Amino acid sequence: MTEETKAVETANSNSVSLDSFFGVKAGMTRIFDEAGNHVPVTVIKLIPNHITQVKTSDKDGYEAYQVGYYEKKEALVVKPTKGHLAKANVENNYVKFAEIRLDSVDASKLGSQVSVDTFTADSYVDITGTTKGKGFQGVMKRHNFQGGPGAHGSKFHRTTGSIGNRATPGRVWKNKKMPGHMGCDKQTIQNIKVVEVNTEKGYMLVKGSIPGSKNGFVKVSKALKK
Repeated sequence: MTEETKAVETANSNSVSLDSFFGVKAGMTRIFDEAGNHVPVTVIKLIPNHITQVKTSDKDGYEAYQVGYYEKKEALVVKPTKGHLAKANVENNYVKFAEIRLDSVDASKLGSQVSVDTFTADSYVDITGTTKGKGFQGVMKRHNFQGGPGAHGSKFHRTTGSIGNRATPGRVWKNKKMPGHMGCDKQTIQNIKVVEVNTEKGYMLVKGSIPGSKNGFVKVSKALKK
């Protein structure tokens, strides 16, 4: 057995396959399939993910793996986080953490790297991201209101209009569609087709668009409805 084969076997034994992993939205491009059809795709950069904590029902009340991702310089990582990573035998300087809940967990997987081998081409995934922030917006852009007349004599163009109900109940109902902050919402797109997975170059191609801005973090999970 060569040293290269031993290294590959050691890497595989120290990895674990989960139903989800975290990546970075690198942007969009297009490819052409075998029939010559134009296919718009989103590029997801594959970044290292490690299990940094194992949650058990006896200690925490539920079963889950805590996954660390997004590395920074060691000088930018606070001491409590360094201690947390050292306890899990993880050398990467992660600063973001998230939990993936499962029916059962294995404490021996602590410190293992999350593998993406189970995500293959032509499979389907659900992708969760944070939508682009649009700032403070009015009701026409935020809620697709029609607006008022565009004539010069009208003084009602893009405003909200009446929001009250006379003296009874004499208040604005909760969840009334009003101007306010738009975007920066957690959103999940289901049943997105995986076009290509290249672990050597560290990218995944999925068909169409996904939530979030460029260089934003996304959670890729196996499709629940497929």
